[in-house]
Amino acid sequence: MLQAIGLTSTPRRARPPAVDDLTFEARPGHVTALLGAPGSGRTTALRLMLALEQGRGVTYFRGRPLHRIAHPAREVGALLGDVPGHPARTARGQLRMLCAAAGVPASRADELLEVVGLAGLGKQRLGNLSLGMDRRLGLASALLADPHTLLLDEPAAGLSPRDSSWLYGLLRTHAARGGTVLYTTGDPKEAARTADRVVTLEEGRLVADQAAADFARTRLRPRVAVRTPQAVRLGALLGKEARAGRRSVEVVPEGGNRLSVYGSNCAEIGETAFRHGVLLHQLADEIGDMGPAASLAEQPASPGPERLPATATATATATATASESVPEPTLAPTPTPTPIPAPSSSPSHPARSPLRPLRYELRRAFGTRSTLLILVAVLGTSAALAALLTHTGAASLTALAAWPGLLPLPPAAFGAGLLGALSFGDEFRYPALAASRGTSPRRLGLLLAKLTVSAGTALALAALTVCANFLLLRLLYGGELTQLPPGLTGAAASWAALSVGCAWAGLLGAGVFRVTTAGVAAVLAVPVAVAPAVQHLLTGPAARSMVGLPSRMRELMWLRLPGEADQWLLAAMRLVAQPVGVAMTLSLPALLCAYLLTGLRRKARW
Repeated sequence: MLQAIGLTSTPRRARPPAVDDLTFEARPGHVTALLGAPGSGRTTALRLMLALEQGRGVTYFRGRPLHRIAHPAREVGALLGDVPGHPARTARGQLRMLCAAAGVPASRADELLEVVGLAGLGKQRLGNLSLGMDRRLGLASALLADPHTLLLDEPAAGLSPRDSSWLYGLLRTHAARGGTVLYTTGDPKEAARTADRVVTLEEGRLVADQAAADFARTRLRPRVAVRTPQAVRLGALLGKEARAGRRSVEVVPEGGNRLSVYGSNCAEIGETAFRHGVLLHQLADEIGDMGPAASLAEQPASPGPERLPATATATATATATASESVPEPTLAPTPTPTPIPAPSSSPSHPARSPLRPLRYELRRAFGTRSTLLILVAVLGTSAALAALLTHTGAASLTALAAWPGLLPLPPAAFGAGLLGALSFGDEFRYPALAASRGTSPRRLGLLLAKLTVSAGTALALAALTVCANFLLLRLLYGGELTQLPPGLTGAAASWAALSVGCAWAGLLGAGVFRVTTAGVAAVLAVPVAVAPAVQHLLTGPAARSMVGLPSRMRELMWLRLPGEADQWLLAAMRLVAQPVGVAMTLSLPALLCAYLLTGLRRKARW
């Protein structure tokens, strides 16, 4: 059961709150509609329930608030708008990535694709999906962890009648399995037709909480829709006969040749038109809205049969929809969700990171073509620069790294920084984790996974670049110009440290400022701004030598180290003492502290 108690949004700029002291409940085994005109606060109410909006009040999901549920994705599935995924990612790749976040097997993605009717479109990219397909994929994302409660914001908006019928059939099936379904809508007739209970909002306040049958009887009014080229004459005739028979009949012109007649029926109107020779183009019973904001309740028409006057849906459309053979979807066998223990009296601290962060990050990083394109671009650019540098007589190490003096960074290091920036930049640009309800792109578990994957990718890119350049130069110029110089171990360590440092600088910069360009700027700032300042300090007249540092450090240690340790320590110190090394050593802790302060000092947002 879902229980919303006293939900109140935070007012903005002296305006009244969008939701004001909202209290209601949605029962398991039932479909509940949250009805309201645009601006009534129905979407804000859902966001308050999911802690996506700041405000007061509490929402209990089967007796527990959301922050006390260890794995919220297994309790609540949500669909708020379109699927927030990278447009270049495939539908199957999107679901498999979210499977890792929810901690369910990857095979669950194929099961859900079949359930929502997208089994043959798993390789379709998100950017090419139609609105109906996107909505089906959103439902699959919400159902991944087999949640008990579904929260959906206008799930049928813009869908065709056939897709709407399928969607509500799926929601009805979920409720029949004992689940709780709550969706928002602005169409009162749709709410009366598809829900078991209707909760009506007006200006953020609760207006009514009724069973669907009571709502249809008290809030909807039967009428007869008439279309005739003699609308004015027929309206006058109906009014004259109603007065003569002392009957309460209301005739409302709807514009053009349309009339809405209240208090009569098709038989009486048809007989009147026949007696007076009035031609009729349409005569049908309908249901009109008497809700708080009837004129705003209609949704935009989707392509299909022509719609009738405001606050009405053509009977011909409803009949055509009902006559279509739309089988009710049946949920495929789903894995039994891991039972969640009841909350104890002591405070709990559930993890909010993806349950399998490393697997999630690997699928995120290599699920689009961006990573492959960057790798190919880096290798191609490095090969061209290596050939050009060797032709101009540059040193072998400079040619292998493809690092001319005019560039602040070699292509491999810049590519590693760009991949690191995309790691967090795409996370905020396409917030797929927000759809799983229970993960946060700023959690430490996800940060460690991103640091690991970005470091591994940077090392692989650095090694591939050097190997490819070595083979190319050996092919072009022979073995004489590609002899490996002495001190290769230190150079390799410097190369690896530079690549990993750039990747982490880009990742943390994008994580702090929530945009990819900020991560790229952080990568370039290290050699362009920080390194010259460090070099000025290191080579200034007041700089002092640190000769003999390894021996002095050995005297402070209790543990006796072998003599080779001095060489390794000295090599590490020389590596760090380089201007770029010192700049990276100073920049990374600063970015990490900024990330921790901006991401963890306040209450985590989903």
